[in-house]
Amino acid sequence: MTAKNAPTITPDTSETLLRPHAEQAFADELSALMAVDDRPRPPSWRLSPWAVVTYLLGGTLSDGTVVSPKYVGPRRLLEVAVATLATDRALLLLGVPGTAKTWVSEHLSAAISGASTLLVQGTSGTAEEAIRYGWNYARLLAEGPSEGALVPSPVMTAMRLGSIARVEELTRIPSDVQDALITVLSEKTLPVPELGTEVQAAKGFNVIATANDRDRGVNDLSSALRRRFNTVVLPLPASEDEEVDIVTRRVEQLGAALELPPVPAAAQEVRRVVRVFRELRSGLTADGRTKLKSPSGTLSTAEAISVITNGLALSAHFGDGVLRAADVAGAVLGAVIKDPVADAVVWTEYLEAVVRERDDWSDFYRACREVHG
Repeated sequence: MTAKNAPTITPDTSETLLRPHAEQAFADELSALMAVDDRPRPPSWRLSPWAVVTYLLGGTLSDGTVVSPKYVGPRRLLEVAVATLATDRALLLLGVPGTAKTWVSEHLSAAISGASTLLVQGTSGTAEEAIRYGWNYARLLAEGPSEGALVPSPVMTAMRLGSIARVEELTRIPSDVQDALITVLSEKTLPVPELGTEVQAAKGFNVIATANDRDRGVNDLSSALRRRFNTVVLPLPASEDEEVDIVTRRVEQLGAALELPPVPAAAQEVRRVVRVFRELRSGLTADGRTKLKSPSGTLSTAEAISVITNGLALSAHFGDGVLRAADVAGAVLGAVIKDPVADAVVWTEYLEAVVRERDDWSDFYRACREVHG
């Protein structure tokens, strides 16, 4: 089927979308914040820096509206991130996988610009055109270089609008392509030599980039580019309770979007999965008594969310609607064992030395042994 005759489906509301953008899913909260926000706003910002932080961390507004937390973590980190975006410095969110870098980037863009879709997804195949501009080659051949033949990148569009542009997985982009950002970030201009012109950034323009700690050495940022970012490191959740809260909130949101029935007995399995991941990540049991080997995977909060969501689907469609150990065991195994040899040894030792000895974890132990064999 060609693009010309492909069907066009336009959902009526965000409720029909599998994954609405932040500005769609939380439109009511953003509108409520705009209505009560009387603090100074930087040029082109829809909310003040105070309101942006309130949107991400949650709170109760003066009119009684409850703003749900989007991020659970140190307030000062978000204040530094938002303050950076109010200056001429770009923001780099750095951290291990699963520390909500993309999530925070999206919500910052939604709160500041009202749109989070000016996005460059970094991969090893990302070309310079994705950051600068490209051409409609049919018009280029017919007309030669012209404004009509120019295809603006998300970065160029953000510069014209005075909005936030997002660059995901910056260190996955080849180094020579990364450096296309240097002029944009330092001079706030994007030359178009083919037209003998340039695009100058409107007030409010800035860039939020994310990078993965595990990708160091893949395409490290040049010192010239790194100097143009203010780096904020997003940490893993500080405590087990905090991580359980994060996983529970996101699972509830995903479950609602996927129309999974509520599972009242989920809390115990959430805490078990979070504890397993935290112990194997840190190489130490929660009571600090037993040292453990760590597997090769990251065992991030995002993976814990995926494990629980998968368990919810199993319990809803193939069980009795109650989330049990057997529903999460298979997904836990898949998350832990990335290397079928070395990680299998780590997991077996953990099961026998730690899980087996916990009296109230006998069902989890049996379920994991049954899956692992």
